Amino acid sequence: MALCRAGLGSRLGQCWALPTGSGTRGSRRDQVLLSLPQNRRKHGFSPVSFLHVLHGYDEFQYIGKSNPAFPSIFQRIWEEILKDKQVMVILCGSLISMMESQTLSYNSPLYGRRTAQIRLTQIPFRYYGEFFPHKSRRELIEMYSVTGGVPKYIELFAESKDIYKAIERNVLNRSGYLYDEPNFLLQQEVSEVGSYFSVIKAIAAGNSKLSAIASMLEVKATSLTKYLKTLMDLDILEREVPITENNPEKSKKGLYKIKDNYIRFWFAFIYPNRSFIESGNSWIVMDKIHKGLITNHTAFVYEDVCRERMWELNVAETWPFQFSKIGRWWDAHDEIDIAAMDPDGENLILGECKFWKEPVGVSVLQTLENKSARVEWKKATRHVWYVLFSASGFTEELKQSAASRPDLLLCDDSENN
Repeated sequence: MALCRAGLGSRLGQCWALPTGSGTRGSRRDQVLLSLPQNRRKHGFSPVSFLHVLHGYDEFQYIGKSNPAFPSIFQRIWEEILKDKQVMVILCGSLISMMESQTLSYNSPLYGRRTAQIRLTQIPFRYYGEFFPHKSRRELIEMYSVTGGVPKYIELFAESKDIYKAIERNVLNRSGYLYDEPNFLLQQEVSEVGSYFSVIKAIAAGNSKLSAIASMLEVKATSLTKYLKTLMDLDILEREVPITENNPEKSKKGLYKIKDNYIRFWFAFIYPNRSFIESGNSWIVMDKIHKGLITNHTAFVYEDVCRERMWELNVAETWPFQFSKIGRWWDAHDEIDIAAMDPDGENLILGECKFWKEPVGVSVLQTLENKSARVEWKKATRHVWYVLFSASGFTEELKQSAASRPDLLLCDDSENN
């Protein structure tokens, strides 16, 4: 039997391939569980070629919602009729909580009967250009900073010439698909929408520490655990710690941030200004977006894009080693956008990401080298490498410096590569 679970608001599809009875939990995207005949399970995820029949059920959770007894009925059908036949059953659904309770939960009649699971998350940025083949890399990053890798959002924005026209058409339009999307998504998944909104709003306002979030909401920090965990399970939030922390789960330096690009954008520019939009003065909001989109939003998403590209460079053997961990580093005074570690070889890569209008110069490298002295990780024996990302290229002085330094890599995103 295969179970397919669609993501929040049918944003994405997901598929996993897992052994029967695995306890792996899904995320907020679409989920597909595949179940094959018993005598095929020992071979893992079998090809469809041997199957005579394939059954697919879209939005399976609504069947269970209208008739709570249906999972039990379906379990009996599977056990008595379909289990030993050459048939594949695919169950699809878009609501994570309901699909988990009806199919993945230990209390579900269908628990333990899946033989495979396929999970699709958001489309990585490296494939984003295939949707917009005529846009520059800088334009792609600007678009991605709002749509993320959600196919439906990408489809909507593809009809507009630039990012601002796309926002005006699809987001600031009160009848538009994306105007109230975050509210719709949460209503589908959680019961206390107001409480979850308050948590996200607090983080969007710059309160990234647990204590700061609790202080703004005037509640005890321990009371937020449930909300934060649920939002992380739904891929809306993520918790970061400095990459050099030895025990990330117990680190007191953890910071929460909004992981989803569109939700981050919406809470930064739409939610605080809805009164202008509702009163017919959306031009005021559009002016705020024009002034703040790049510096207050896209520049931070660019850091995520750069960290994704670091993995590509890692696989391409750009360095004489391969790092195994990547993230950010910070202390009470400084922050470094990229920090990647090769613990076995004692190599450390430090980098900065600049989504500026002007080329990055030597001063950025010098600042980074000064900040590297504050990173304590294996300071006496490590080898430090540097990488700089720029959306507008580099000065000739910095290029000349990089030409003579094997420990310095420049990645120019002003080029259409």
